[in-house]
Order: sequence, then C-alpha cells, then structure tokens
Amino acid sequence: MAENQRPAQTVQDPSPGAVLRPGRAADPAPVQAPVATPSGSGSPATAPQQGPEAQAAALATATVPLADTAADQAPAVAADEGAGEKSDENPADGSEQGAAAESDTAEQKPPAPDQAQAEARQRQLRLMLSQCDRVLLMDFERLAMADWPDDFTLATAKRNRDLWLFSAVAAALLFLSGLTGLVPAWVAGTGFGAFVVVMLLGVPAVRRIYNAHPSYFDVIMKRRRMLGDARAHAAHLEGQEGLIWQCARMAEFNVALRNNRFNRLLRLSEQRVLPRYLTRREHVRLYLIYLLEAEKAYGRVQAAFFDGNQQALDRGWKDVAAEPEPRT
Repeated sequence: MAENQRPAQTVQDPSPGAVLRPGRAADPAPVQAPVATPSGSGSPATAPQQGPEAQAAALATATVPLADTAADQAPAVAADEGAGEKSDENPADGSEQGAAAESDTAEQKPPAPDQAQAEARQRQLRLMLSQCDRVLLMDFERLAMADWPDDFTLATAKRNRDLWLFSAVAAALLFLSGLTGLVPAWVAGTGFGAFVVVMLLGVPAVRRIYNAHPSYFDVIMKRRRMLGDARAHAAHLEGQEGLIWQCARMAEFNVALRNNRFNRLLRLSEQRVLPRYLTRREHVRLYLIYLLEAEKAYGRVQAAFFDGNQQALDRGWKDVAAEPEPRT
C-alpha cells in the first residue's frame, strides 16, 4: 500500500520532500535547481518539505513486511533446530532400528538356490546313511565261509563211504554164506570178524584214531552248519525292512551296484524273503560281494556328507550342516 501511495503523491506533489526505500529510513530529498518562471521574476521555486510525522509513518510502513517475514521464518527455523537436537540426542536409537529392520528383512528373505540345493543334498545323503548303516555290521568270516569243504574233499569222503559200505556188505555176505554151508565155517567166521571190524570203523570216535580225513557225513553236516550260520547272519542284516535294496540308491557312488547279476537279490530283499532263498554257497557269496560293494559306497557317501557339512560351515549355513541320525 505504501508503494502504491508513493507514486500518487509524486504526481500530486512534483517536489516531494523525501524518498522512501525498503528497509531503510527516509532519505532527505535532493536539492533541486531553481526553475525559471515565465513571469521572469527570478525568485526560485522551492519544494515544500514533509513534516517529521509523515517521515515516521513512511518508515513504519516500509519496515512492516520485513518484520512479518522474519516472524514467519522463526517457527520453521525453530522446528528444524528441534529436529536436529532430537536426532543428536538419540543417534543409537536410529542405528538399533536400522539393525532390527535389516534382521527382519534377512529372516524374511528366502534361502539362496545354492543353499537350498546343498540342504536337499545333505538330507539325501543323511537318508542313505541311515538306511544302509547296517552294512557295517557285516561279519565277513561267516558270509565268506572260508572253511567250506571243497568238492574234492566231498568226493574223497564219498568214495571212502562207498568203500566202507562195500566192505561191510561183503563181510556180511561171507558170514551168511557160511551159515548156509556154501563156504567152510572158518571162512564164515573170518567174514564175521571182518564185518565187526568194518562196523567199528564206521563209528566216528574209532575212525578218527586210524583216519584223520572227515567222513562224508561230517562233510555234509559241516556244509549245512556253515550255510545255516550264513543265512542267520543274512537275516540279521536284512531285518524287517530289507537291506540291500535300500543300499541300491548309493549306486551313484559305486556303479558296481547296478550290475544285472544282483537284480534277483534286490527283488527278494525288497520282498523281505531273501534269507530263505540263500540255499547254496553261490548265493551267499553273491550276497557277500554286494555287501562289500555297498560298504565301499557307504564310505564314499559318508565322506561326501562330511565334506558337505564342512562347506556349509565355511559358508555360514548352519541349517545345512547337521549330524547324521543315530544308528539303530
């Protein structure tokens, strides 16, 4: 309003007494040169000077906007200073809130693909170890049957048995011929004595005195006993769930487990009837060979599991690293 009024006053009064400038006091009006009058009187026309009251009013009008501006800026500056003081007073609270936010984000973040694959791999290896750990209970001596009588021993014992039977029958016939009168009495008596001696040689306690070779009966009984022990041990290893068919998943660590000659054993083991079909030494030997290959694969699976655990610990994956399940 003061600026709009000033030009109007200038038009009405061509010679103002003071010039108003924003933010400064009224400056005294410059002295003007005398203007000649048409009448030629020569007396200079001086501009009338404003009074002190007009100068004070103009000064107050010019300084009011500046005061209003300062008053408007004061609350904003005070608010900024208060916020700065609050942030300076609690710097630890901000850092704690940031750390909490980061931890929540980390918990909600899904595991990386590598970590998920490593965890699945460790779970698979741990399952293999738990299902095939009974292979470590294998008794090699009972399944190998190193003292198994060979065929030559069996043939020799069978020949000795046949010779003994022939001698006993011949002595008995000679004795019976003497009873009918076909041969003399002394020949019949000799035949009877030979028959008694042959029969005594058939007694195991007496036979071992004169002959260290086992009889045919001893060889057969030894074979049956060893085969029965092997079948009992196989039944113990197989248990209620079967063993070797569960070890077949370790074929990636030992390709020998995929051999076609083991297919029948795997099928019988899966059906839980394998021990009753081990009726020959060849079957037990094949079963032993599979267990040896499975034991080799088990060692490799165990090494791979421990290596995976170590790598998980090195990378900080605590969920991946785990101990094997207790053996049953």
